[in-house]
Amino acid sequence: MSDKNYSVRKTLRLTPDEAKMLADKSKSACMSEAEYLRLMISQKPKDYPEIRALYKELINEINKIGVNINQIVYNHNCDFYSIDDKLRLVSYLKSINKAIKEVTEKWQ
Repeated sequence: MSDKNYSVRKTLRLTPDEAKMLADKSKSACMSEAEYLRLMISQKPKDYPEIRALYKELINEINKIGVNINQIVYNHNCDFYSIDDKLRLVSYLKSINKAIKEVTEKWQ
């Protein structure tokens, strides 16, 4: 953002509550208030700092699920599970896939 020349100055009036909210949100995003406002008016909703934090959390959870699935597949290939266990695992995987699909449809 430092490459741009910000030559147009705008005055913005806020209530004390709005000013505090702006200060808190910009601070939590590690941005100045001006940078935060520029981001809010120029980006899509999925780029908001709150959404980015949720995406990171979602990615971490999906990675954990992937690790668990890899362990399940490894144990499945070693014949540690009975047929009933395998059917239950397939059922769980289907429900996980359904939940992931619902989340992605909601956020797109």
